[in-house]
Amino acid sequence: MSNSTPRPVRREYLAALALLALGAVALLAAAPQVWAAVRIDLAEDLAPVTVELSAAELAPVSSALGWTALAALAAVVATRGAARRAVGALVVLLGVGAGTAVVLGIRPAALAAAAEQATTVEGTLGDPAVAWQWPVLAGAGAVLLCVAGVLTLVRGTAWPVMSSRYDRHSAPRATRTGAPADLWRSLDSGADPTDENAEPKER
Repeated sequence: MSNSTPRPVRREYLAALALLALGAVALLAAAPQVWAAVRIDLAEDLAPVTVELSAAELAPVSSALGWTALAALAAVVATRGAARRAVGALVVLLGVGAGTAVVLGIRPAALAAAAEQATTVEGTLGDPAVAWQWPVLAGAGAVLLCVAGVLTLVRGTAWPVMSSRYDRHSAPRATRTGAPADLWRSLDSGADPTDENAEPKER
């Protein structure tokens, strides 16, 4: 990262990276949690069964999108110009996809369908009990991804870029040029023709 980058631009760059990282972590943290529980009342006075549903059943793409967002974080750091803007557009799509999956997954109809698929018993489905903190956390992560993606898409070309270890910051040293006869005379006088500061030796 160049030290010549203006401080406001550097802060904006770091803020976008932080938003992207937080969004990805939020999705990954919410994915394994129990988002909802559905009670199934069985016939013939049998004890009811409670089915617990996580993001794997309700929003299965959220975890994959979280991991992809982490990969996009590295891509933002490693790219520049149009490539970085393309990564920003991808991050926006990741956020939209994750948010859509969360909203669709916690609908009552989706909860009932997921509960029926998660068990083999037959009975009457009760009202689902939703642990709202986990869908909200995943939804917040999706929003953070969208914000980070928009920032990268709009402002990414102005942000610092990684410097290459192979960049040359100084001009190559000039080599002595001259006619072959001059080189032979230099050698004959005892001077080193490759040393620009060498003086001919008197014989």
